[in-house]
Amino acid sequence: MIIKGGINVCGLTIGVISLESYFPKPAGHIKHPASFDFPILYKTVKGATIDRLIRERDPELLKPFIEAAQELEREGVKAITGSCGFLALHQKEIADAVNVPVFMSSLIQVPLVSRLLKQDQKVGVVVANSDALSEDHLKGVGIVAEPIVVAGMQHQKQFAEVILRGDTDDLDMDLFEEELNSVVQNMLNENPEVGAIVLECTDLSHFAPKLQKEFGLPIFDLSSLTRMVAAAVDRQIA
Repeated sequence: MIIKGGINVCGLTIGVISLESYFPKPAGHIKHPASFDFPILYKTVKGATIDRLIRERDPELLKPFIEAAQELEREGVKAITGSCGFLALHQKEIADAVNVPVFMSSLIQVPLVSRLLKQDQKVGVVVANSDALSEDHLKGVGIVAEPIVVAGMQHQKQFAEVILRGDTDDLDMDLFEEELNSVVQNMLNENPEVGAIVLECTDLSHFAPKLQKEFGLPIFDLSSLTRMVAAAVDRQIA
């Protein structure tokens, strides 16, 4: 039996282009590798902060993001994702730069989720900062005419202080859950036609099981998407 070579590390499934942040990443987060039952390789882009990506939309980040993807591919990963859903802005450029599947944002699921629902239902999308979400982000992952409702976390005090601005690196998880539940509840109160929720922000994935229990809706996020892609690029069962 001949085993094909040409990669540096064997057995890697998913590569993650990581922003530089130091707040906690609890179980379920894409940067909490013990949450997954397959190997993950991380490449942190130094100086790529959440603020530079989301608020500033710094075009200078694209080059190191592409270089990180290419390095992950050389190391041997079978698919590549990112640690922030706003990387949707660079989905096409990064995908064109490598020869493995790329899914830079949980938002890439929205067209699929929309088609799972009734025609009169909408997809609820929870993002880190709805003010910063643009048509370019949506089009980057193929969202064109899907009926969606967008809710943002940017007005939640702790979320803004810790995750968006980096004023501190410590999280009160009980308060975090309260903030998220409040945002989702308000979205559903104003839009009862929402039939499923997609969490754009990777920092919300930890709460996905609790959200489903609380609101009784299907919850899609980057972690569930990563598991699906991993099962496709490294098939273990028929």
